This record gives sequence, structure tokens and C-alpha cells, in this order.
Amino acid sequence: MRGVKPDKLPYSAWQLLEHLRIAQWDILEFSRDAKHKSPEWPGGYWPRSEAPPTKDAWDKSVKQFHADLKQMEKLVKDPKTDLYAKIPHGDGQTVLREALLVADHNAYHIAEIVMVRRLLGCWGVD
Repeated sequence: MRGVKPDKLPYSAWQLLEHLRIAQWDILEFSRDAKHKSPEWPGGYWPRSEAPPTKDAWDKSVKQFHADLKQMEKLVKDPKTDLYAKIPHGDGQTVLREALLVADHNAYHIAEIVMVRRLLGCWGVD
């Protein structure tokens, strides 16, 4: 069911998960690496397939999502991080803004995953 799109919805749970992972990774890397290059918008932020390419792909994506979220939390909690200072290689962004962007973006798309599951009637089903 991870690769099934409910009627009249544009994304499957897999597409939403991968979008979450890619976008969060991009925001994290932008926040801490001046040499980071973001994916092309919008294509680089969405998987091409509606379903995970392998059974392990879902678990790998979830694991990376959690690892990147922990890295963002670590960056925010680091006493050396000035949350209000402009990121030197940005155009006005701060680490606080980027952390709030991660929280807002994740909340929005996680709610969409909940909606997909409800519409497909697949609570507790792989």
C-alpha cells in the first residue's frame, strides 16, 4: 500500500516520505555546508516512482529521515550555533528559520501521509 495513490490525491505514501527525506536533508545540508548544492526544483525533491523500488527502500528512507532530523536537532542544540545569525552563504536565512521550516514542512507532509493511510484504510498494514 506504500506505493498506492488514493483516488484524486497526487501522491502515494512513498512519494511523500521520500519528499520529506529529501527536503529535510537539503535544508540540513544548506544550514551547515556552504558547498551544498540543492536538488533541482521541483523534480529533484520527489521520487519518480509511486512505489518504493525495493522492500528495503522504505525502511532505509525512514532511517535516513530520522538520522537527518537528529542532526538538525544537534545543530540547534549546539551552544556554538547562533540561531539568529544569518547563514553566510544564504540570502537572509538563519538556523532558527531553517529549523522551523523543517518542523513546518514535516508536519504538513506527515499529516498527508496520515490522510493517505486513512483513505486507503491501511492502518497497521504494510
